Amino acid sequence: MVIWLVGMPGAPPRGTPDPEVLGWCETHSFMLVTNNRKYMPVHLSNFLAEDRHIPGILELNPNMGIGDTVDELWLIWDVSDATMYQDQIAYLPLSY
Repeated sequence: MVIWLVGMPGAPPRGTPDPEVLGWCETHSFMLVTNNRKYMPVHLSNFLAEDRHIPGILELNPNMGIGDTVDELWLIWDVSDATMYQDQIAYLPLSY
């Protein structure tokens, strides 16, 4: 599993607008893991309306602890294929 964080060298800088982060994920074939439940559905809808595609978006659950979240992300990475979440938002936890 390869993880990039916004603000890391090579990744979008902190403060990058969400639509640009989606574009970066599209270009680099990365899923987006975010806690932006309010606006990300709108951004994804607009992104798809432009005939663009993203490997997927995983929305974090604010009620899950860090350990459970990490376990969930490992499980998703381990059992998913590259197209399973394409152009979709999935909400954690998936395994409960």
